[in-house]
Amino acid sequence: MKKFELSVLSVAPLRQGETMKQGIDSAVSLAKAVDEMGYKRIWFAEHHNHDAYASAATATIVQHILANTENIRVGSGGIMLPNHSPVIVAEQFGTLETLYPNRVDLALGRAPGTDQRTADVIRRSNHNGVFFFEREVRDILRYLGNEEVQGEVRAYPGIGTNVPVLILGSSTGSAKIAANLGLPYAFGAQFSPETMEEALAIYRENFQPSAYLQEPYVIAAINVIAAASMEDAAFISASHLQVYIDIYTNNLSQLIPPTTDFLESLSQVELEILHHRLGYTIMGDPETISREVIDFQQTYQVDEIIAISNIYDPEKEIHSYEIFKQVVDALRVEKIALL
Repeated sequence: MKKFELSVLSVAPLRQGETMKQGIDSAVSLAKAVDEMGYKRIWFAEHHNHDAYASAATATIVQHILANTENIRVGSGGIMLPNHSPVIVAEQFGTLETLYPNRVDLALGRAPGTDQRTADVIRRSNHNGVFFFEREVRDILRYLGNEEVQGEVRAYPGIGTNVPVLILGSSTGSAKIAANLGLPYAFGAQFSPETMEEALAIYRENFQPSAYLQEPYVIAAINVIAAASMEDAAFISASHLQVYIDIYTNNLSQLIPPTTDFLESLSQVELEILHHRLGYTIMGDPETISREVIDFQQTYQVDEIIAISNIYDPEKEIHSYEIFKQVVDALRVEKIALL
């Protein structure tokens, strides 16, 4: 079983009552903390028309995080390409790469990251961007590539920066696109784990070596809620569970404080949502996290886990990432199933 890297995914969430500035400040604090812990990268996801997230202007928050960290890679997780002009994306990330060499990632998704009405407003002239996704990814690769692949329209800055491009998805369709292009594939199991096994198999079986990547590279996004004890983990997980209830009841809200007996307070409908719709989640004390990480890696053999933790208390969120990193580092030292 292969060794894997650890990274962090964030939507710059707002806790209940926070301002957008406070949400961004919390994202900076998290990024600084996981940078010091030795995580490989931190990505920010693009979402629109929600007061629960501060990551809508993804390129801008990526730049802010880059300016406030030292070593960690920072990128989009992702830029929702149907919302954007490929040449503008290349110019933005080419500029970031120019300012912060070898620290920028550009992960691209083909969903709008919002409801259809908002998507119409964001890019009103392109209602079919999702159908042109693979072509537009190729355009971005060209704009960021070397002189010999350029056309008449060029991205400045952009040319020659060769910003790493990755494909996001949670379906077999995105897996095929990543395989066709010979690019790394990041699967969103944090909200849609049902097709992960099939999608990863399709990606690996159909992967075409490219100038960007010679062998398949899989990143899996999962939820991680880690605490010193099972009781603490169960308590702080209430905020995370509420996020999924909100998503599937179309009532997205800011992160709520956890409450005792949270599960007992839920309706049957809400319990059914958690039973059937909860994304891939590892939750518990260090021993439980260790066991579940081994189980996950035995099944999926990923090259990297990118973890998201919907935890209300910022200090406990950072502590969750500390525990997760310590657990995986310990497994590496013990050479249990990871080397």
